[in-house]
Amino acid sequence: MTASSSDNDAGVDLHFYFDPVCPFAWMASKWVRIVQRQRNYDVDWRFISLRLVNADIDYAAHFPPEYEVSHTAGLKLLRVAALIRQQHGREPIGAFYQSLGEQTFEQSIVWGGTGTATHLGPRVLAAEALERRGLPAEYVEALNDPSWDAVIQAETNRALKLTGKDVGTPILHFDPPDGTTLFGPVISRQRSVGRRRGSR
Repeated sequence: MTASSSDNDAGVDLHFYFDPVCPFAWMASKWVRIVQRQRNYDVDWRFISLRLVNADIDYAAHFPPEYEVSHTAGLKLLRVAALIRQQHGREPIGAFYQSLGEQTFEQSIVWGGTGTATHLGPRVLAAEALERRGLPAEYVEALNDPSWDAVIQAETNRALKLTGKDVGTPILHFDPPDGTTLFGPVISRQRSVGRRRGSR
């Protein structure tokens, strides 16, 4: 078993490429889980890192201050997810991501700067998600292990090859390997729009 997602797409209805710190990916994942509950719908939860997508971007010049902190946290959490997948296959990834999202977006977590919401770092979030899902606590050490970045980069590249590079998350690939691929759905309070690749 390897850390990369299987190329055997038999029976898979959707490849859902997510960064755990992206609120748009989180919202889309909630909709996908509704479909899963109502139908026999198989989802392969895959990795795309906003930090790696924006590796050549000057964060200070292009993004608000908290984006670099957020995107870096997302990369670290994906390292833990990559370790989980290597050890247990793809099955636990959706549940691990769900636990991260519930702790983050359902609890008004902020990643950087000041604010009224609670600030939790990736180590606290990963440790809690591992405990909730009955996974080994020592997996949290993968947060700071850059050897997983090659796996995450390869999967990020695969996602961007499907859509083109000037996108963010989520990326949804229906009926792989030959089906339709979409960037989004991505929404805002004002209107439905496609957000820039820095969306978090």
